[in-house]
Amino acid sequence: MAGRSHTLQMKRERRGMLLQTEVGSVTAVEAVWSGAQQLAVKTEAGDERAINYIGLLGEAEPGEQVLLNTTAVRAKLGTGGYHFVMKRAGKERPAEAQGHIVKLRYTPLQFRCATVEEQESPYREAIESCEELARMPVIAAALHSQVAPAAAAVKGRAPSARVVYIMTDAAALPLAFSKLVPSLKEAGLLDATITVGQAFGGDHEAINVYSGLVAAKAAFGADVVIVGQGPGNVGTETEWGFGSIAQGDHINAAGVLGGLPIAVPRISFADPRPRHRGVSSQSLVVLGQVTLVRAAVSVPAMSEERLALVHQQLDDAGVTARHDVLVVNGETGLRVLQERGIEARSMGRTPEDDPEFFLAASAAGALAAEALDG
Repeated sequence: MAGRSHTLQMKRERRGMLLQTEVGSVTAVEAVWSGAQQLAVKTEAGDERAINYIGLLGEAEPGEQVLLNTTAVRAKLGTGGYHFVMKRAGKERPAEAQGHIVKLRYTPLQFRCATVEEQESPYREAIESCEELARMPVIAAALHSQVAPAAAAVKGRAPSARVVYIMTDAAALPLAFSKLVPSLKEAGLLDATITVGQAFGGDHEAINVYSGLVAAKAAFGADVVIVGQGPGNVGTETEWGFGSIAQGDHINAAGVLGGLPIAVPRISFADPRPRHRGVSSQSLVVLGQVTLVRAAVSVPAMSEERLALVHQQLDDAGVTARHDVLVVNGETGLRVLQERGIEARSMGRTPEDDPEFFLAASAAGALAAEALDG
Protein backbone atom coordinates (compact mmCIF):
# COMPACT_ATOMS: atom_id res chain seq x y z
CA MET A 1 0.00 0.00 0.00
CA ALA A 2 2.85 2.35 0.81
CA GLY A 3 4.29 1.90 -2.68
CA ARG A 4 0.93 2.57 -4.30
CA SER A 5 0.43 5.73 -2.24
CA HIS A 6 3.85 6.96 -3.26
CA THR A 7 3.04 6.37 -6.94
CA LEU A 8 -0.28 8.23 -6.67
CA GLN A 9 1.45 11.12 -4.95
CA MET A 10 4.03 11.32 -7.75
CA LYS A 11 1.27 11.35 -10.37
CA ARG A 12 -0.53 14.18 -8.56
CA GLU A 13 2.69 16.19 -8.37
CA ARG A 14 3.35 15.59 -12.07
CA ARG A 15 -0.12 16.87 -12.99
CA GLY A 16 0.61 20.07 -11.09
CA MET A 17 3.81 20.78 -13.04
CA LEU A 18 3.84 23.18 -15.96
CA LEU A 19 6.64 21.22 -17.64
CA GLN A 20 6.29 17.47 -18.07
CA THR A 21 9.38 15.40 -18.83
CA GLU A 22 9.94 11.68 -19.36
CA VAL A 23 12.88 9.48 -20.27
CA GLY A 24 12.76 7.61 -23.55
CA SER A 25 15.01 5.39 -25.63
CA VAL A 26 15.71 6.13 -29.31
CA THR A 27 14.77 3.11 -31.42
CA ALA A 28 15.21 4.63 -34.88
CA VAL A 29 15.91 7.81 -36.82
CA GLU A 30 12.84 8.00 -39.06
CA ALA A 31 13.62 11.18 -41.00
CA VAL A 32 16.15 13.97 -41.20
CA TRP A 33 15.71 17.42 -42.69
CA SER A 34 17.56 20.68 -42.36
CA GLY A 35 18.39 21.07 -38.67
CA ALA A 36 16.11 18.37 -37.26
CA GLN A 37 15.66 14.64 -36.77
CA GLN A 38 12.39 12.78 -36.40
CA LEU A 39 13.00 9.96 -33.94
CA ALA A 40 11.10 6.87 -32.97
CA VAL A 41 11.29 6.62 -29.18
CA LYS A 42 10.07 4.10 -26.65
CA THR A 43 8.58 5.52 -23.46
CA GLU A 44 6.46 4.08 -20.66
CA ALA A 45 3.45 4.88 -22.84
CA GLY A 46 4.80 2.83 -25.76
CA ASP A 47 6.24 3.66 -29.18
CA GLU A 48 6.09 7.39 -29.90
CA ARG A 49 7.73 10.13 -31.97
CA ALA A 50 10.09 12.94 -31.00
CA ILE A 51 11.91 15.83 -32.65
CA ASN A 52 15.59 16.46 -31.97
CA TYR A 53 17.08 19.79 -33.01
CA ILE A 54 20.56 19.05 -34.27
CA GLY A 55 21.81 22.60 -33.79
CA LEU A 56 21.02 22.44 -30.08
CA LEU A 57 21.95 18.88 -29.14
CA GLY A 58 23.77 17.23 -32.06
CA GLU A 59 22.60 14.11 -33.89
CA ALA A 60 20.91 11.41 -31.81
CA GLU A 61 21.45 7.74 -32.58
CA PRO A 62 19.45 4.55 -31.96
CA GLY A 63 20.06 3.11 -28.51
CA GLU A 64 20.52 6.47 -26.78
CA GLN A 65 18.48 7.50 -23.78
CA VAL A 66 16.95 10.95 -24.11
CA LEU A 67 15.07 13.31 -21.82
CA LEU A 68 11.82 14.29 -23.52
CA ASN A 69 9.49 17.23 -23.07
CA THR A 70 6.14 15.45 -23.27
CA THR A 71 3.97 18.33 -22.06
CA ALA A 72 1.85 19.02 -25.17
CA VAL A 73 1.28 15.42 -26.23
CA ARG A 74 0.24 14.28 -22.77
CA ALA A 75 -2.20 17.20 -22.56
CA LYS A 76 -3.50 16.37 -26.06
CA LEU A 77 -2.49 19.80 -27.40
CA GLY A 78 -0.63 20.80 -30.59
CA THR A 79 2.95 20.18 -31.85
CA GLY A 80 1.87 17.53 -34.34
CA GLY A 81 2.01 14.68 -31.85
CA TYR A 82 5.74 15.04 -31.26
CA HIS A 83 7.71 15.05 -28.04
CA PHE A 84 10.90 17.15 -28.03
CA VAL A 85 14.37 16.08 -26.97
CA MET A 86 15.75 18.19 -24.14
CA LYS A 87 18.94 16.24 -23.39
CA ARG A 88 20.87 13.23 -24.66
CA ALA A 89 22.24 11.05 -21.87
CA GLY A 90 26.01 11.39 -21.57
CA LYS A 91 26.24 13.69 -24.60
CA GLU A 92 27.57 17.11 -23.68
CA ARG A 93 28.25 19.54 -26.50
CA PRO A 94 31.07 22.06 -26.07
CA ALA A 95 29.87 25.65 -26.12
CA GLU A 96 30.73 27.50 -29.30
CA ALA A 97 32.35 30.83 -28.49
CA GLN A 98 30.37 33.04 -30.82
CA GLY A 99 27.75 35.70 -30.36
CA HIS A 100 26.62 37.76 -27.42
CA ILE A 101 22.85 37.42 -27.80
CA VAL A 102 20.98 34.74 -25.89
CA LYS A 103 17.82 33.19 -27.31
CA LEU A 104 15.27 31.15 -25.37
CA ARG A 105 16.37 33.53 -22.63
CA TYR A 106 15.96 32.56 -18.99
CA THR A 107 14.85 29.03 -19.85
CA PRO A 108 16.82 25.80 -19.27
CA LEU A 109 17.55 25.71 -23.02
CA GLN A 110 18.95 29.23 -23.44
CA PHE A 111 21.88 29.43 -25.83
CA ARG A 112 24.21 31.99 -27.38
CA CYS A 113 24.05 33.07 -30.99
CA ALA A 114 25.56 35.73 -33.21
CA THR A 115 23.06 38.23 -34.58
CA VAL A 116 23.39 40.48 -37.59
CA GLU A 117 23.28 43.62 -35.41
CA GLU A 118 26.23 42.84 -33.13
CA GLN A 119 29.40 44.93 -33.19
CA GLU A 120 31.45 41.97 -34.47
CA SER A 121 28.94 41.10 -37.18
CA PRO A 122 30.23 41.37 -40.75
CA TYR A 123 26.85 42.89 -41.61
CA ARG A 124 26.91 45.62 -38.95
CA GLU A 125 28.18 48.39 -41.23
CA ALA A 126 25.66 47.64 -43.98
CA ILE A 127 22.82 47.62 -41.47
CA GLU A 128 23.88 50.89 -39.86
CA SER A 129 24.17 52.63 -43.22
CA CYS A 130 20.70 51.57 -44.41
CA GLU A 131 18.25 54.41 -43.85
CA GLU A 132 15.10 52.89 -45.36
CA LEU A 133 13.73 50.00 -47.40
CA ALA A 134 13.13 52.17 -50.50
CA ARG A 135 9.70 50.67 -51.24
CA MET A 136 10.97 47.10 -51.15
CA PRO A 137 7.89 44.82 -51.23
CA VAL A 138 7.28 43.15 -47.86
CA ILE A 139 4.68 40.39 -47.92
CA ALA A 140 3.09 39.94 -44.48
CA ALA A 141 1.74 36.40 -44.22
CA ALA A 142 -0.86 35.37 -41.66
CA LEU A 143 0.05 31.67 -41.58
CA HIS A 144 3.21 29.71 -42.32
CA SER A 145 1.52 27.79 -45.13
CA GLN A 146 1.12 31.04 -47.08
CA VAL A 147 4.88 31.41 -47.49
CA ALA A 148 5.11 28.79 -50.25
CA PRO A 149 2.59 30.19 -52.75
CA ALA A 150 3.78 33.75 -52.10
CA ALA A 151 7.43 32.90 -52.76
CA ALA A 152 6.53 30.77 -55.77
CA ALA A 153 4.52 33.59 -57.35
CA VAL A 154 7.40 36.04 -56.94
CA LYS A 155 9.85 33.64 -58.58
CA GLY A 156 7.33 32.75 -61.28
CA ARG A 157 6.90 36.40 -62.24
CA ALA A 158 10.45 37.61 -61.47
CA PRO A 159 12.84 34.62 -61.58
CA SER A 160 15.95 36.66 -60.72
CA ALA A 161 14.43 38.32 -57.64
CA ARG A 162 16.05 37.47 -54.31
CA VAL A 163 13.40 36.38 -51.81
CA VAL A 164 14.19 36.36 -48.08
CA TYR A 165 11.90 34.83 -45.46
CA ILE A 166 11.82 36.32 -41.97
CA MET A 167 10.34 33.90 -39.43
CA THR A 168 9.01 35.50 -36.27
CA ASP A 169 8.41 34.02 -32.83
CA ALA A 170 4.60 34.02 -32.72
CA ALA A 171 4.38 30.24 -33.25
CA ALA A 172 7.10 27.56 -33.54
CA LEU A 173 10.42 28.99 -32.39
CA PRO A 174 12.86 26.65 -34.20
CA LEU A 175 12.87 27.18 -37.95
CA ALA A 176 14.04 23.57 -38.15
CA PHE A 177 10.53 22.45 -37.19
CA SER A 178 9.38 23.58 -40.64
CA LYS A 179 9.68 20.98 -43.38
CA LEU A 180 8.35 23.55 -45.84
CA VAL A 181 11.25 26.00 -45.71
CA PRO A 182 14.01 23.49 -46.64
CA SER A 183 11.95 22.33 -49.62
CA LEU A 184 11.44 25.93 -50.78
CA LYS A 185 15.17 26.64 -50.51
CA GLU A 186 16.06 23.44 -52.34
CA ALA A 187 13.62 24.37 -55.11
CA GLY A 188 15.19 27.83 -55.44
CA LEU A 189 12.10 29.68 -54.24
CA LEU A 190 13.73 31.13 -51.10
CA ASP A 191 17.23 32.58 -51.14
CA ALA A 192 17.82 33.14 -47.41
CA THR A 193 16.09 32.98 -44.03
CA ILE A 194 16.30 35.18 -40.95
CA THR A 195 14.87 34.21 -37.56
CA VAL A 196 13.95 37.09 -35.26
CA GLY A 197 12.97 37.55 -31.63
CA GLN A 198 13.09 34.23 -29.80
CA ALA A 199 12.80 32.26 -33.04
CA PHE A 200 16.07 30.64 -34.09
CA GLY A 201 17.78 28.48 -36.65
CA GLY A 202 17.63 30.63 -39.78
CA ASP A 203 20.58 31.32 -42.03
CA HIS A 204 20.93 34.49 -39.95
CA GLU A 205 19.64 35.66 -36.57
CA ALA A 206 18.23 39.10 -35.75
CA ILE A 207 16.85 40.70 -32.63
CA ASN A 208 13.51 41.91 -34.04
CA VAL A 209 11.46 42.31 -37.19
CA TYR A 210 12.70 45.85 -37.84
CA SER A 211 16.40 44.99 -37.84
CA GLY A 212 15.58 41.76 -39.68
CA LEU A 213 13.96 43.75 -42.50
CA VAL A 214 16.89 46.14 -42.69
CA ALA A 215 19.34 43.24 -42.76
CA ALA A 216 17.36 41.45 -45.46
CA LYS A 217 17.72 44.42 -47.78
CA ALA A 218 21.07 45.94 -46.83
CA ALA A 219 23.07 42.82 -45.98
CA PHE A 220 21.49 40.03 -47.99
CA GLY A 221 20.28 41.83 -51.11
CA ALA A 222 16.59 41.02 -50.81
CA ASP A 223 14.30 42.24 -53.56
CA VAL A 224 11.23 40.87 -51.76
CA VAL A 225 10.80 39.84 -48.13
CA ILE A 226 8.13 37.53 -46.75
CA VAL A 227 7.49 37.96 -43.02
CA GLY A 228 5.43 35.55 -40.98
CA GLN A 229 5.25 33.12 -38.11
CA GLY A 230 6.43 29.55 -38.24
CA PRO A 231 4.15 26.50 -38.06
CA GLY A 232 1.53 26.37 -35.33
CA ASN A 233 -0.81 29.36 -35.28
CA VAL A 234 -2.52 29.80 -31.91
CA GLY A 235 -6.23 30.59 -31.74
CA THR A 236 -8.77 30.87 -28.93
CA GLU A 237 -11.99 31.95 -30.71
CA THR A 238 -11.71 35.36 -29.03
CA GLU A 239 -11.40 38.66 -30.87
CA TRP A 240 -7.81 39.37 -29.83
CA GLY A 241 -6.43 36.01 -28.69
CA PHE A 242 -4.68 34.57 -31.74
CA GLY A 243 -1.05 34.34 -32.81
CA SER A 244 -1.40 35.77 -36.30
CA ILE A 245 -2.41 39.13 -34.87
CA ALA A 246 1.34 39.83 -35.13
CA GLN A 247 0.77 40.19 -38.88
CA GLY A 248 -0.42 43.72 -38.12
CA ASP A 249 2.88 44.51 -36.41
CA HIS A 250 4.79 43.21 -39.43
CA ILE A 251 2.78 45.44 -41.76
CA ASN A 252 3.45 48.41 -39.50
CA ALA A 253 7.19 47.66 -39.41
CA ALA A 254 7.37 47.51 -43.20
CA GLY A 255 5.56 50.83 -43.48
CA VAL A 256 7.63 52.58 -40.81
CA LEU A 257 10.84 51.54 -42.56
CA GLY A 258 9.70 52.77 -45.96
CA GLY A 259 8.84 49.42 -47.49
CA LEU A 260 5.77 48.46 -49.50
CA PRO A 261 3.56 46.38 -47.19
CA ILE A 262 1.50 43.68 -48.90
CA ALA A 263 -0.94 41.88 -46.64
CA VAL A 264 -2.11 38.32 -47.26
CA PRO A 265 -5.67 37.94 -45.94
CA ARG A 266 -6.77 34.56 -44.66
CA ILE A 267 -9.57 33.55 -47.04
CA SER A 268 -11.31 30.20 -47.12
CA PHE A 269 -14.52 28.64 -48.35
CA ALA A 270 -13.54 25.16 -47.19
CA ASP A 271 -12.99 25.83 -43.48
CA PRO A 272 -16.15 24.63 -41.66
CA ARG A 273 -15.83 27.23 -38.90
CA PRO A 274 -18.08 30.27 -39.53
CA ARG A 275 -15.47 32.75 -38.22
CA HIS A 276 -13.07 31.66 -40.97
CA ARG A 277 -15.55 31.57 -43.86
CA GLY A 278 -14.72 34.08 -46.56
CA VAL A 279 -12.28 36.47 -44.92
CA SER A 280 -11.28 35.15 -41.50
CA SER A 281 -12.32 37.25 -38.52
CA GLN A 282 -8.63 37.22 -37.60
CA SER A 283 -7.69 39.02 -40.82
CA LEU A 284 -10.52 41.51 -40.34
CA VAL A 285 -9.19 42.41 -36.88
CA VAL A 286 -5.60 42.72 -38.14
CA LEU A 287 -6.41 44.79 -41.22
CA GLY A 288 -9.34 46.70 -39.77
CA GLN A 289 -7.92 47.60 -36.34
CA VAL A 290 -4.27 46.66 -35.72
CA THR A 291 -2.54 48.14 -38.75
CA LEU A 292 -1.44 51.78 -38.55
CA VAL A 293 -0.05 52.15 -42.09
CA ARG A 294 -1.63 51.69 -45.50
CA ALA A 295 -0.99 48.36 -47.21
CA ALA A 296 -1.93 46.54 -50.39
CA VAL A 297 -4.33 43.68 -49.59
CA SER A 298 -4.17 40.79 -52.04
CA VAL A 299 -7.56 39.34 -52.94
CA PRO A 300 -7.43 36.52 -55.49
CA ALA A 301 -9.71 36.31 -58.48
CA MET A 302 -12.62 33.99 -57.68
CA SER A 303 -16.28 33.46 -58.50
CA GLU A 304 -18.52 36.54 -58.49
CA GLU A 305 -20.56 35.26 -55.55
CA ARG A 306 -17.53 34.58 -53.38
CA LEU A 307 -15.79 37.81 -54.39
CA ALA A 308 -18.91 39.80 -53.47
CA LEU A 309 -18.89 38.26 -49.98
CA VAL A 310 -15.18 39.02 -49.54
CA HIS A 311 -15.65 42.65 -50.58
CA GLN A 312 -18.64 43.00 -48.26
CA GLN A 313 -16.67 41.62 -45.30
CA LEU A 314 -13.74 43.93 -46.02
CA ASP A 315 -16.06 46.93 -46.38
CA ASP A 316 -17.93 46.19 -43.15
CA ALA A 317 -14.70 45.81 -41.16
CA GLY A 318 -13.29 49.10 -42.46
CA VAL A 319 -10.48 47.39 -44.34
CA THR A 320 -11.36 48.90 -47.73
CA ALA A 321 -11.16 52.41 -46.31
CA ARG A 322 -7.80 51.81 -44.62
CA HIS A 323 -5.99 49.86 -47.35
CA ASP A 324 -5.73 49.30 -51.09
CA VAL A 325 -7.74 46.14 -51.78
CA LEU A 326 -6.52 44.68 -55.08
CA VAL A 327 -7.99 41.71 -56.94
CA VAL A 328 -5.17 39.76 -58.58
CA ASN A 329 -4.85 36.48 -60.47
CA GLY A 330 -3.07 34.09 -58.13
CA GLU A 331 -2.56 31.10 -60.39
CA THR A 332 1.18 31.67 -60.96
CA GLY A 333 2.31 30.59 -57.51
CA LEU A 334 0.29 27.38 -57.54
CA ARG A 335 1.60 26.49 -60.99
CA VAL A 336 5.22 27.01 -59.92
CA LEU A 337 4.74 24.91 -56.78
CA GLN A 338 3.32 22.08 -58.86
CA GLU A 339 6.13 22.33 -61.42
CA ARG A 340 8.78 22.12 -58.69
CA GLY A 341 7.14 19.26 -56.85
CA ILE A 342 6.25 21.13 -53.65
CA GLU A 343 3.10 19.96 -51.92
CA ALA A 344 1.22 22.87 -50.39
CA ARG A 345 -1.06 22.15 -47.43
CA SER A 346 -2.79 24.12 -44.70
CA MET A 347 -4.63 22.32 -41.91
CA GLY A 348 -4.54 19.22 -44.08
CA ARG A 349 -6.17 20.96 -47.04
CA THR A 350 -4.55 21.25 -50.48
CA PRO A 351 -5.06 23.97 -53.13
CA GLU A 352 -7.66 21.70 -54.70
CA ASP A 353 -9.54 21.53 -51.40
CA ASP A 354 -9.29 25.23 -50.52
CA PRO A 355 -8.15 27.22 -53.57
CA GLU A 356 -8.86 30.74 -52.32
CA PHE A 357 -6.63 30.29 -49.27
CA PHE A 358 -3.56 29.54 -51.39
CA LEU A 359 -4.50 31.91 -54.22
CA ALA A 360 -4.58 34.86 -51.80
CA ALA A 361 -0.92 34.26 -50.90
CA SER A 362 0.04 33.71 -54.52
CA ALA A 363 -1.72 36.96 -55.42
CA ALA A 364 0.46 38.75 -52.86
CA GLY A 365 3.56 37.35 -54.52
CA ALA A 366 2.28 38.52 -57.89
CA LEU A 367 1.76 42.03 -56.50
CA ALA A 368 5.31 42.04 -55.12
CA ALA A 369 6.72 41.00 -58.50
CA GLU A 370 4.70 43.71 -60.24
CA ALA A 371 6.07 46.28 -57.80
CA LEU A 372 9.63 45.30 -58.82
CA ASP A 373 8.71 46.37 -62.35
CA GLY A 374 7.64 49.76 -61.02
